[in-house]
Amino acid sequence: MKSSIEIVRVVYENLPFNRFLGLKVAFLESDRAGFRFDMKDELIGNTVHGILHGGVISAVLDTTGGMTATASAIEKSQDLSKDDIIRRVARIGTIDLRVDYLRPGKGIQFQSTGSVMRTGRKVAVTRMELKNQDDLLIAVGTGTYIVG
Repeated sequence: MKSSIEIVRVVYENLPFNRFLGLKVAFLESDRAGFRFDMKDELIGNTVHGILHGGVISAVLDTTGGMTATASAIEKSQDLSKDDIIRRVARIGTIDLRVDYLRPGKGIQFQSTGSVMRTGRKVAVTRMELKNQDDLLIAVGTGTYIVG
């Protein structure tokens, strides 16, 4: 049987919106996670400058925080079956999201990372970053997620 973390990876990589964005799980641990994705025309918000749409940045940070919170919450649960894990993942949702846009989303490849600040029985709080291929910090976020 796949590990609980591997089930979370498969679920997040196969969500239709994540596939549309081109998100690929770069790494996934119980307290950290990350995605990578390439720039494509459908993600551009400013055609003159060719930069990521702010909504794409927000969505990527939210998804990164959500996957991070999910992995943390699932790892804290003991002896869950694959079906239990999938049901639990389906109930996880965003309570609050704050995004700080630091500079335009210029680049050809991007990586988001998330880390757990705290996971409780009901709520998890994460911190996220989005960088381009030159390791230039584009945006940061803080997310609060219902996990129980």
